[in-house]
Amino acid sequence: MADDNNLPQDDNLSVDADLTAGETTEETTDAPETSEEATGSKTEAELADLKDKYLRLAAEFENYKRRTTKERADLFKTANQELMVALLPVLDDFDRARHHTKDTEDAGAVRESVEIIYNKLSKTLSQKGLVTMEAKGGDFDPELHEAITQIPAPSEDLKGKIVDEVERGYYLGDKVIRHAKVVLGN
Repeated sequence: MADDNNLPQDDNLSVDADLTAGETTEETTDAPETSEEATGSKTEAELADLKDKYLRLAAEFENYKRRTTKERADLFKTANQELMVALLPVLDDFDRARHHTKDTEDAGAVRESVEIIYNKLSKTLSQKGLVTMEAKGGDFDPELHEAITQIPAPSEDLKGKIVDEVERGYYLGDKVIRHAKVVLGN
């Protein structure tokens, strides 16, 4: 019987061990669900944060586009303001010259006033970056010149070169803003 007493006791022990193992298994089963829920809520929080960042970035970009479009429109409206302000004194000189030479018969006075105004206008435009193109006597370059016509060259050294300049060409900085209209010698 001692063996019988021992057996049930051993059975109890093994039952207790099984219960403990079962409880541990249940706890282990519950633990992953909790970590999955925590991971899921963490992922949802990260997703919400990323969505918020995306919406803010998209709104910021739209504001940037609107602002730059407005700035560009304002720039186009006032792009020539600096040049116009610089040309106003020349316009004033033309008004004064017209006023002072309207009753004069002296062509020299009119010529002198026109020359003064022309020099002032040329100086103002050159300060703003306008450069006159030198074409007469040079080689023809289709990037810089527009050939109007060809005439017989007055001398042998002008064959294939620019004989006359009908309309001057101009650079603004390094860019050609008007091609020179020229006559070629052949």
